[in-house]
Amino acid sequence: MDARLDAFKAYDIRGKVPEALNAPMAQALGQSVVELLPARRVIVGYDVRLSGPMLRDALIAGLTTAGACVTDIGMCGTEEVYYAAATQPFDAGIMITGSHNPADENGFKIVRSGAVPVSGASGLMALRDHVAQLLKNTSVSTPQSRPRAITHGSFRPSYVRWLLDYSGFGNNSIKTPPLKIVADAGNGCAGLVLRELAEVLPLDIVLLHTEPDGTFPNGVPNPLLPERRATTAAAVREAHADFGVAWDGDFDRCFLYDSDGNFIEGYYCIGLLASELLGTFAGAKIVHDTRVYWNTRDIVLASGGQPVMGKTGHAFMKERMRAEDALYGGEMSAHHYFRDFAYCDSGMLPWLLIAALVLRTGRSLADMVAERMAAYPCSGEINYHVPDASLLMHKLRDHYAPKALHEDHIDGLNLELADWRFNVRMSNTEPLLRLNVETRGNAALLEDTTAALCHLLEQNGATPA
Repeated sequence: MDARLDAFKAYDIRGKVPEALNAPMAQALGQSVVELLPARRVIVGYDVRLSGPMLRDALIAGLTTAGACVTDIGMCGTEEVYYAAATQPFDAGIMITGSHNPADENGFKIVRSGAVPVSGASGLMALRDHVAQLLKNTSVSTPQSRPRAITHGSFRPSYVRWLLDYSGFGNNSIKTPPLKIVADAGNGCAGLVLRELAEVLPLDIVLLHTEPDGTFPNGVPNPLLPERRATTAAAVREAHADFGVAWDGDFDRCFLYDSDGNFIEGYYCIGLLASELLGTFAGAKIVHDTRVYWNTRDIVLASGGQPVMGKTGHAFMKERMRAEDALYGGEMSAHHYFRDFAYCDSGMLPWLLIAALVLRTGRSLADMVAERMAAYPCSGEINYHVPDASLLMHKLRDHYAPKALHEDHIDGLNLELADWRFNVRMSNTEPLLRLNVETRGNAALLEDTTAALCHLLEQNGATPA
């Protein structure tokens, strides 16, 4: 298949530049969005990657050639496009972002009016087919000059005000002594918003790497990779901070560190946020993904909420949240979704809400997380390159299913035994098999079962990613 068409994934578009994403493909995509969604008013933004302006220009050429009026908000975070699409009269929003992927990759996230995602099940594959026809039947090239049907603007001031109001910092109701927080933007786009927040928040914020730089001089911002965590962790310890935060490139995810610089698995943040929000919205539904969820379900039920399982992936989670009218949704990969943010994911709201929680309760983040880690230890996500994912998943099922108390295939393979469970699934965005394991309060059992699962995978040709 043409690499440009293979870039269309389950819930967004992503691939290498220029093999998969290039000017002709971006221009054809712009034309397709106008003709198929259809969209006449479109907002466009791009992240810090060096290929962003080229793809932006070609995308806008396709949009305007097909008759759309475009608002270009320039370099921004993904949630800034979501915010504008949800609060302004746009027919569509397109964010050009490679998120946490290597610097030579980029992508497109597309939403309709109201920030409703366009996924593989809701129009993305139709866009792919339309792009294929345009690339096949026409000669698409980027014009030498920018089209005229463009306005330039920014919704950042109102977006920042909304963040402050929703988190409780906007009404000055939080007046306790400030926390010290290390905020590491990783030379991505988070610094654009952090600098504005730092000026008004009653917090002592130590800013790191806030200058956007698409060469990524400190490495591609992806705190899910252990090798990308050391700088933030050291800064937390050096500053004697209460906790630390780091972001991926387009800051739709944030990652937390405790006061000792220990990285906190995103899984445990879901429970904290769910309990905090359920204190205001009693009885609401909370959506969680399938990978690890015992801790989340325990907290949600204890807080009077209703846990609902959803499929991994931002488009899938948003669709399930809309169907359930869920208050909040969380994935262990540090995507956090909020009903009052058009069911979209935000990398800014979670750490603000947790800062407010720490101030309100007087408990440290480390203490709150430690008790949940002890109650439900988890392995974290373990990734493998595999020769035949389907075959390996069948082998795992054949080995463990006879002893399982529950089995489902909502997203990959879920098997639940008396005191431990695991999920194994193919990634929707990378050629990897992903494994997650959790137990009920038994760290030794977690170590043993994880080792056994990994051994079985590696015996059958899987290699650690």
